[in-house]
Amino acid sequence: MEVQEMKISSEAFSNEGTMPAKYTCDGDEVSPPLHIEGIPQGTITMALIAEDPDAPKGTFDHWLVWNIDPVSDIEEGGRPGISGKNGAGKTGYHGACPPNGSHRYFFYLFALDTDLDLPAGATRQELQAAMEGHIIGQGSLMGRYQRN
Repeated sequence: MEVQEMKISSEAFSNEGTMPAKYTCDGDEVSPPLHIEGIPQGTITMALIAEDPDAPKGTFDHWLVWNIDPVSDIEEGGRPGISGKNGAGKTGYHGACPPNGSHRYFFYLFALDTDLDLPAGATRQELQAAMEGHIIGQGSLMGRYQRN
């Protein structure tokens, strides 16, 4: 199955640009607004994985969400679907909060041809296993953040 490329953008920051403090532990710690283009025909739901691959102990999951309606906009601070367990052991969005230096924050969005039968609080591994064979589109957006 061919995976279609989707374009993910945010009015809050450009791809590879600096994320405003509002979306971090130094601000309101709300999720940034996301705009999606090119959602494939046949998309039933979408899933989102936001991560920091530069975290000291390995990749830190900032946000896991699935069963998101296939809409072109996820609003700032929105709760678009079912949330999984982030790296802090909680559900929902965990704002950028790098302990040192500049970190990269990737927002990966997946278009799926099915609903996912996962309970709230599921892990990233469970989410990735459930998505296996159902990804029909994907895209990503990366922002950077460094604390003062």
